[in-house]
Amino acid sequence: MAAVAAEDAELDVDGLRREAETLRSRLEEERRKSNDVQLRDVASKLEQVPPLQMKVRRVLKGHQGKVLDMDWSIDKRRLVSSSQDGKVIVWDAFANKQERVLSMPTTWIMSCAFAPSGDIIACGGLDNKCTVFPIDKDLENPERKKRTIAMHTSYMSCCRFVKSGYQILTCSGDCTCALWDVDSSQLMQSFHGHISDVLCLDISPVHCRTFLSGSSDKTASLWDIRTGRCVHSFDGHDGDINGVKFFPTGESFVTASDDGTCRLYDLRADREVALYTKDCMIFAATCVDISKSGKLMFAGYNDYTVNVWDVLKCVRVGRIYAHDNKVTCLQRSPDGTAVCSGSWDTTLKVNSCSL
Repeated sequence: MAAVAAEDAELDVDGLRREAETLRSRLEEERRKSNDVQLRDVASKLEQVPPLQMKVRRVLKGHQGKVLDMDWSIDKRRLVSSSQDGKVIVWDAFANKQERVLSMPTTWIMSCAFAPSGDIIACGGLDNKCTVFPIDKDLENPERKKRTIAMHTSYMSCCRFVKSGYQILTCSGDCTCALWDVDSSQLMQSFHGHISDVLCLDISPVHCRTFLSGSSDKTASLWDIRTGRCVHSFDGHDGDINGVKFFPTGESFVTASDDGTCRLYDLRADREVALYTKDCMIFAATCVDISKSGKLMFAGYNDYTVNVWDVLKCVRVGRIYAHDNKVTCLQRSPDGTAVCSGSWDTTLKVNSCSL
């Protein structure tokens, strides 16, 4: 009797698998049917954004190694950068001066982030950790107050504070993302699903319930922070995804990849709707961000440039020869008036931006 029951159960499982595959095939067919137009075709009658002239307003010099990441403070004046030299620097971008220089016990600090409060920063990299520092102006030695709040089994590639400031998201070369409590250092949620290094993440600007991750498995995933589940995985790239960024509305996002392209995905359409590339572009796209209006996309490349794209027309409307080496990171300021880029040339450059 037990053998018969086991055989029946196995048959039931096989039947359910076949049914699931049939349903998946039907869903893919319906998606293909609805994929009948691209964004550039819909926007063909709209006027193109005029050629954009961006000027370098500040050059921030202080690192002795490759700049790997940066993040603006919500006050729109300060930013933090991390570098291969093991230093984390807090800058007053308006005054073009260093406010704090923090030394880490390891090199290759791959990511850094400002807390929404503006008085805490987080950083980490090849030490596999995420460390937080208080940076109050009255505090003389913030290194003494540092705390490790996260630990991965491989390098930490990116960290970003959740909007409340009480939690932080990290991603790692161990193929996972994780949510940590800043005060208690407790692991709140782990996110499994990528099959290779997770390189970047971005939290929804509308609410704190979802976030994006990009991986060297060539996919971008949308996650539910509350459940730890992957809501959807998006493919299309032929190389590592180095950057992901939500649009201000939170209803779509862009990616930057080693395959030299950037792509726009719409969460409502459940698919890719635009591709940003040119035949002459053979270098990897390393980082990406969106203007405050959503009309422009900024992307950094290995050819030392920052390219500016008209989001709707999928046309390049500007190019900044800002650096003397690979562009590794860029981010629009919170008020939308500037874009800061960091590079292997050891500098950060703040460019004016009006859209």
